[in-house]
Amino acid sequence: MDDGSQTYEDKPKVKDYMTRDVETVSPDDTVKSVAKRIAGSNSHSGYPVCDGRHVSGFISARDLLLAAENEPIFKIMTDDIIVAHPEMRITDAARVILRSGIQQLPVVDDAGNLVGLISNADVIRSQIERATPEKVGKLKRTLESIHGVEAKEERRVVKLDLLTPTQTKVYTDELEGRRYELENGLAEPLVVIDNAGTLLLADGHHRVKAAARLGIEEMDAYVVRLDTRVELGMAETARKSELNSIDDIEEVDYAHHPLVETTERLQNS
Repeated sequence: MDDGSQTYEDKPKVKDYMTRDVETVSPDDTVKSVAKRIAGSNSHSGYPVCDGRHVSGFISARDLLLAAENEPIFKIMTDDIIVAHPEMRITDAARVILRSGIQQLPVVDDAGNLVGLISNADVIRSQIERATPEKVGKLKRTLESIHGVEAKEERRVVKLDLLTPTQTKVYTDELEGRRYELENGLAEPLVVIDNAGTLLLADGHHRVKAAARLGIEEMDAYVVRLDTRVELGMAETARKSELNSIDDIEEVDYAHHPLVETTERLQNS
């Protein structure tokens, strides 16, 4: 797209928030030695199990409970775990963590080597940083630079039935989180481009779908206003996808992201 909106590549990724200095254990370590490490740690209830840098599995305190002290970790570890890729969007990692109940995901490169760890705390941190006036200012400057027009930043309430979506689908499980935010007054403003009277939703598709479920008719928004109409790539996307209103945004249930793998599949590839 050529209008300054975030493409997949622009959006925050796992590599931007993951912990890179990760403590691991060896498949040949004993139950006793790993249990001692967990007991002496304030922050670890388990560790990735790595043979060199390659992730073989994960060992948790629960796995150790009924095992003999001298048992090697590779015999009792969970060896079919979900792992993420550093290029995965942070929002997709959040979806995996929310849906699976996993507290942390090992992050591996294309060769299955450990490069980091992404936790639910990292995801929360990324969500707090999602929309800021600085990001809206960047969008404004980009639009001005690309299209040679003057843009203005505003903060105002917009009617949801006047918005044109620019995203074809949202995920059902993420809607629950947005609904909670709306019900508790925690939802951040939408980001909207006012293209000479046509309101294009640049960011906040899950929020508006959740709002529609709750019967909310208007929401607070950061608005970048263009008094001179320009041809925006996101508007063309909306036309091609036949997106005219919030009702046209498809709700889809969780499906594995293409950058999510399990160690079992990695080992068999």
